[in-house]
Amino acid sequence: MKRNSFIENLKRRTFIQRSVLLGTGLLAGRYLNLFPKMVHAMVNNEPDVIFYNGKITTLDERNPEVAAIALAGGFVSAIGSDKEIRALAKPDTKMINLGSKRVIPGLNDSHLHLIRGGLNYNMELRWDGVRSLADAMAMLKIQADRTPAPQWVRVVGGWSEFQFKERRMPTLAEINAVAPETPVFILHLYDRALLNRAALRAVGITKDTPDFTGGRIERDAKGNPTGMLIAEPNALILYATLAKGPKLPMSDQINSTRHFMRELNRLGVTSCIDAGGGYQNYPEDYQVIEKLHENRQMTVRIAYNLFTQNKGGELADFKKWVGMVKPYSGDEYLRHNGAGEMLVFSAADFEDFLQPRPDMAANMEKELGEVVRFLVENRWPFRLHATYDETIGRALDVFETINYDIPFGDVRWFFDHAETVSEKNLERIQRLNGGVAVQHRMAFQGEYFVDRYGKLAAEHSPPIRKMLDMGIPVGGGTDATRVASYNPWVSLYWLVTGKTVGGLPLYGDANRLEREEALRLWTLGSAYKSNEEKVKGALMPGRYADLAVLSHDFMTVPEEAIKDIAAVMTVVGGKIVYADAEFKSHDMPLPPVSPDWSPVRHFGGYQQVNAKSVPGVASASMALGCRHDHVHEHDGKLSYWLGLSGQQEQKRPGFNHPWTIGCGCFAY
Repeated sequence: MKRNSFIENLKRRTFIQRSVLLGTGLLAGRYLNLFPKMVHAMVNNEPDVIFYNGKITTLDERNPEVAAIALAGGFVSAIGSDKEIRALAKPDTKMINLGSKRVIPGLNDSHLHLIRGGLNYNMELRWDGVRSLADAMAMLKIQADRTPAPQWVRVVGGWSEFQFKERRMPTLAEINAVAPETPVFILHLYDRALLNRAALRAVGITKDTPDFTGGRIERDAKGNPTGMLIAEPNALILYATLAKGPKLPMSDQINSTRHFMRELNRLGVTSCIDAGGGYQNYPEDYQVIEKLHENRQMTVRIAYNLFTQNKGGELADFKKWVGMVKPYSGDEYLRHNGAGEMLVFSAADFEDFLQPRPDMAANMEKELGEVVRFLVENRWPFRLHATYDETIGRALDVFETINYDIPFGDVRWFFDHAETVSEKNLERIQRLNGGVAVQHRMAFQGEYFVDRYGKLAAEHSPPIRKMLDMGIPVGGGTDATRVASYNPWVSLYWLVTGKTVGGLPLYGDANRLEREEALRLWTLGSAYKSNEEKVKGALMPGRYADLAVLSHDFMTVPEEAIKDIAAVMTVVGGKIVYADAEFKSHDMPLPPVSPDWSPVRHFGGYQQVNAKSVPGVASASMALGCRHDHVHEHDGKLSYWLGLSGQQEQKRPGFNHPWTIGCGCFAY
């Protein structure tokens, strides 16, 4: 496996951590609150539980794979052979036979909107992982029939038309046919939302409604809204409309967040860095997660960044928050992680690859400079959303000027996304000791990117291998839930294969990662982003006892099977928080999903539904407006464009009007 300097640096830090835990040094000041527990875990090493007969990937370079692991007091107390570790057992030690299953350190999503997503999870119908549009539309009809007024059916991100065997979007005619009375809001990436007629009525969009700034209401020849809202160039129109929907009461929001965390546990996720989000105000919208933290009901560790909500008042937000919370304050389950991903609205370049790259406002440098200077003065870590190299270059101009006056020093900072970052700007990031958090947005939008910028540009978007070779700290993540799916295995599949969810190869060998490299991004790499790489990310004595037992062996399964992996058991802080299959007797179930009409209660989350087993609507569109089959052989020009039709490449259709790819009734 090819080595890189960032991973080697993380490995070297391991030796420092071991010295600390053995009492030969002192923990950094920001970890003092964890010190007593670590000492207890090392001194009182009588195991609470021992897992044995496994294939345990530790990410410890001296013991990369072991058969057994002992956990005590919420920490790893020992790793080794079955004989060595089983000899540590006491009469009350729980013994669990792994049955030769692969075990990995718990996955850590460095860019997830868990706090906001948790509030809404039980209200959302997930198309994540659904393999056909026919199944997706059957789910939509079933949910529309069981959703009471005034609630909506919401499909909010996590899917792409390229994942469907039909390789197309649903039409508005189809949506209206299966849901004539229940409001339906379907969000597609950052570029558009589809609303049925009932949803248009619910949000008050009529012929007389003016377009949003930065967005457009699609209209028919008579000026009536069709139901399509288009982001041009930002997603404000989409998110502002979504925000008009009914909210769950707090009791259901608590239940929803718990079930979202359990869904993440089901996929092997044990930690995340929450990137804030639009319409997520601090501290008002953090009451649910604070309540779960207070009640010790969190099963995913969260480090949270604060995201400004006030255009033109961003600096005032951060001045207020600096007086309320300190960086890294909290504990090992809920801790503050600084500012971002939105620092100022003038620097936000939403990626919509159906649209040309947006130019940032002329006042970007002034506004961004005021905020970042204030953050550095107060030693606040920060992250900045930046898709395009042009935005990154302008931001770096600001950072370099501030660093000259007030050295960044140990202030941790990084860019989020960075799909088109250049080598020149990577060198500038490196000189400022910055980093990058990458997400699998290209797995959902790669086809659009190739169409606009070309295959050659896509081969290094983002240039992950170059980042790692330069020693730049890189964390893995999803950017779920409104764009990409929260499923980490889709991201790991993308990192390893270089393919989109639709099967389009984006990257050659030069920009794909080995499996252990990809795993390191999702563990040690993400832990670095919250200054926790000394306690997270590897299974070795003194680290958090966070691990996942996998349904299939990530290290050996065929590449195409990676995205279908899940956990059969997940452990956080030494406690089993999820168990299934042969380990189901160890599970700790949650209260039932609420409210009772919740899509999650009926369908579950990622790939939880087999719509073919439910009497559904395979061709719902036949009832209204569209008189051809939408279930098979309907990829047409799109399969031809993707090179999946077996035909020789000729002139490809463009995506300026995506509804022309496949079905001409898309816009109606």
